[in-house]
Amino acid sequence: MALAAVGLLGLPALALHTKNAGPAKVEIKFNLPPPPPLSPEEALKVFKIEEGFRIELVAAEPMVEAPIAISFDDQGRLYVVEMRGYMRDVEGTTENEPTGRIKLLEDTDGDGRMDKASVFVDELVMPRSVMAVNGGALVAAPPNLYFCKDTDGDGKADVKDIVATDYGTAGGQPEHMANTPTWAMDNAIWSAGYSSRFRLRGGVWQKDTGLGRGQYGLCQDDKGRLYFNYNSDLLRCDLLPTEAFSRNPLLRNAASVNAKVVTDQTVWPTHPTPGVNRGYDPKSLRADGTLTKATATCGALIYRGDAFPASHYGNAFIPEPSANLMKRMIVTEKDGVVTGVNATENKEFLTSTDERFRPVQATNAPDGAVYVVDMYRGIIQHSSFLTHYLVANIEARKLDRPFDQGRIWRIVPIKDKTVKAVKIPATTAERIASLSHPNGWVRDTAQRLLVESADVKAGPALTELVQSPTANPLARLHALWTLDGLGLLTPDLLRTTLKDKDTTLKATAVRLAGRDLAPEVLAMTTETDTLVRAQLAIKLSSFNLPDADAALAKLLAAGAGENLLVREGAMTGLRGREDAFAKLVAQQATADNKASISPTLEMLGSFIAMAGKAQPFEETLTLAASQPKGSAVQAALIKGLANPSGGNSKSAPKPKLLWLEKEPESLAVLKKSVTAKTAAAQFASITSRLAWVGKPGAPPPPKIVPLTADQQARFEKGKVIYAGLCAACHQAHGFGLDGLAPPLVDSEWVLGKPDVAARIVLHGLAGPVKVSGRTWNLAMPPLPHLTDEDVSSVLTYLRREWEHNASPVEPKDVAKLRAQFKDRVGMWTAEELNPPKK
Repeated sequence: MALAAVGLLGLPALALHTKNAGPAKVEIKFNLPPPPPLSPEEALKVFKIEEGFRIELVAAEPMVEAPIAISFDDQGRLYVVEMRGYMRDVEGTTENEPTGRIKLLEDTDGDGRMDKASVFVDELVMPRSVMAVNGGALVAAPPNLYFCKDTDGDGKADVKDIVATDYGTAGGQPEHMANTPTWAMDNAIWSAGYSSRFRLRGGVWQKDTGLGRGQYGLCQDDKGRLYFNYNSDLLRCDLLPTEAFSRNPLLRNAASVNAKVVTDQTVWPTHPTPGVNRGYDPKSLRADGTLTKATATCGALIYRGDAFPASHYGNAFIPEPSANLMKRMIVTEKDGVVTGVNATENKEFLTSTDERFRPVQATNAPDGAVYVVDMYRGIIQHSSFLTHYLVANIEARKLDRPFDQGRIWRIVPIKDKTVKAVKIPATTAERIASLSHPNGWVRDTAQRLLVESADVKAGPALTELVQSPTANPLARLHALWTLDGLGLLTPDLLRTTLKDKDTTLKATAVRLAGRDLAPEVLAMTTETDTLVRAQLAIKLSSFNLPDADAALAKLLAAGAGENLLVREGAMTGLRGREDAFAKLVAQQATADNKASISPTLEMLGSFIAMAGKAQPFEETLTLAASQPKGSAVQAALIKGLANPSGGNSKSAPKPKLLWLEKEPESLAVLKKSVTAKTAAAQFASITSRLAWVGKPGAPPPPKIVPLTADQQARFEKGKVIYAGLCAACHQAHGFGLDGLAPPLVDSEWVLGKPDVAARIVLHGLAGPVKVSGRTWNLAMPPLPHLTDEDVSSVLTYLRREWEHNASPVEPKDVAKLRAQFKDRVGMWTAEELNPPKK
């Protein structure tokens, strides 16, 4: 809809020089004169800010140019990303030049304004993000994420180690790149637009799984929940731990992650904003020329400082650069669900009449204030998405110059005449004391430094803080996570914390509990707090123990199943056990718990339908048929089995036909039980998915050629190879893992021509690659150490496991392919292999 830079907006439908570039003949709206570039002093005069606050300059050009992201280190120094190559003309011709930099700014005289600048890292191509960490900084310059450090004190990094090579794409769209690495409360470094997380252990960077969501910007609240946004979606949140949802590939549209916090996307600029990408559309602008809806949201902040009034703590501050403003949203929580509303009616926290004011990131800071990164330029929409209208507006109103400016602002209450930054002390004892500081930035940084230090001597004091009956619950929470980060968390401490009066600490203890505490966790099924219940559901399902599943069924049946977060938490660890678990839940059914049982069974049925495997599907039909006619349990199971899209029918692929050995007796029983029109339609949907020999209208059954003795032996050998070599990425259930590996179950790459899969194993496959309707930009490394026998065995296993019926693979065929492509050195691409459609 409007302008986008560095993730400020991404509207692929509006690419210049394509059929979606808008009307070729355009009219410049409102005939506004070209806006003159303003000096920082002039820009200050045209700000309008909420009563009781003031905005002041921290740094400006030439000290900084084209700033897009900042990060404070523990001494109050400021790392700044300068994307100097971005859109210096409407074609973006300079974006491949190594002009990007990371600056390091310092306030040496303590007056609140930066007065010293060093080029920390230079010669970067379109750098994306920076995060102060471990005495240096993580620097994102797609496709790499580097750890950079200055070891000789000259302000310039002399260490530049690669942490990841898939952090975005070289030459890719800057608004769709991984960004904003953030050390969260769980001691993992999460990012927006990136499906992996990192941990720092003993100075070594470890990559782990996560979930990819968000466009530009990432932050957390006091409970460690992650917040992010999209260009036209002001604020979203992961209500439950993100990593748990990576365990179940069917939980891709869960309400507990990527949850919409703000429903009203209205913005209220204080001047006409015709320079938006769809300014030609009457729905985009009001009659007075102001933008109606958010279209370039980015860099949101949950305020956790100690300078603002208490009424503003926990509020969301959200930049919207296309409207030249920053919103303040009041965020509240009820039953684990977070919602946000505009703080004032038809008015914004901060606006400017300067069209070049482009706030792209808001951050918490050592001094408790809110810092705002202002890219300060006319063009912020990337060339690939420019409409004809916006190009004409840029040229007519001279918005292409200048492009070498930029500011960093600070917002503080008027009553505070001076705002002094806090430096994190060096001793372990002082850092532990800082966990009780009222400023969230101080607490977060103290926790990070303690974990980085690996100081085991911190254990007793941190344990004492967790157990303190008088300490602030936030300090105790940070101490608990710090112990976990240091590897000093003991079962005894967790056992005590599982009984804590503070529900956040209790829920965190459940999250951190291991199998050694299974008896204590199993005994908590009478808990009533929503987040504690949700964490219990996640934990119990992850144990994969009969007693744990029984306890989880009891928890859901006793009222917890009414809550969507708890139900989704249960599903995170039940992949492959849904049918068995449905039996446990059905056994808990009574006349009084329909509100808990029905939605739980419906969700289980839907997941079984999504999985598309005949045996669990038939088992669940049998379960439904065994229930009393017209009962709530029966109705819920039928409704779930009839919903293979999981409520997301628009993007879900057409469910595959499930072949049974014969017509199941359960169908006749259920047909007699169905009376209502809706239930009849659901039953018809179920029967349409099923086929058996002799069913009227059914297609010819697939021909399944039994494996020979040698082929069966290879199948068994392949099963072992897969478990030891492949399952870590593709998972034992074969459905893959976001950010790590695509699914193999029902994959066209597995079930198509056998030579395609063999070539991938021998030489690897470089993404992007489309698998079962989804695009994965990952790489499958070659496995040349496997023998021809090994390759044929694992491929035979993949092509006959999970109800697959493709042909086996012979060692001689692998040998021929190995010889045919013996001179190949690079991975295959999807275009080269071009698998046939299923």
